[in-house]
Amino acid sequence: MSKKVTKGKKKNIVREYAEALLVAFIAAMIIRIFVIQAFRIPTGSMKDTLLIGDFLLVNKFIYGVRTPERIPLIDVKIPYFRLPGFKEPKRGDIIVFKYPRDTKLDYIKRCVALPGQTIEMKDGILYVDGKPEGEREYLKREYDPSEGQSILYYRMKLDNGKEYTIRNYEHVDRSTNDFGPLLVPADAYYMMGDNRDNSADSRAWGFLKEDNIVGEALIIYWSWDKDAPLYRILKKIRLERIGKLIK
Repeated sequence: MSKKVTKGKKKNIVREYAEALLVAFIAAMIIRIFVIQAFRIPTGSMKDTLLIGDFLLVNKFIYGVRTPERIPLIDVKIPYFRLPGFKEPKRGDIIVFKYPRDTKLDYIKRCVALPGQTIEMKDGILYVDGKPEGEREYLKREYDPSEGQSILYYRMKLDNGKEYTIRNYEHVDRSTNDFGPLLVPADAYYMMGDNRDNSADSRAWGFLKEDNIVGEALIIYWSWDKDAPLYRILKKIRLERIGKLIK
């Protein structure tokens, strides 16, 4: 009789653990879809704001949650929609979005122009509505061995209070990249990487449709330098970047 009771208890415990794991999984999926999602930076297009090997959390509800467009694992497209957001994207925001040419891919860039604004590039300087992108302040010149280029750093201060740093290669004929003026459509944004001469952004693939926006980059929760040897663990893990708010 006692053996039967023991087996029953074991079955109840297994069932309780299984139910707890199922609830935790469902809760995690809800949070991932509607609240916060983790992303990894694979390229240097947003240097030095975001580095290769940075892992970050993205706020998915701030602009309005975009429901999944595919069923996981079987990759079948399904109807999707966007819930109301708390704010509209603004210039200077760092945004994660579905790549316009392949929505299976997630990209991250900085918003430099809003719907209805006019954008133009002259001699490497970006103009929005006929004015420079922001107040431009030269910071330093530094060699980047990973790109084999000398980099000129500039701090940009926008009228809305946003500040960020952009990079330009020192030895580049910027006039070859001139474009515009272009009018940003009513339902779109213009996106650029902070590493201006090494970024595949709206200059390459066009305007970002509002419907493709996933969320706003929030914080770096982990950073890993893949080029550093494993035995130099303190250099491989970028401790100074962990917990850094993304601006």
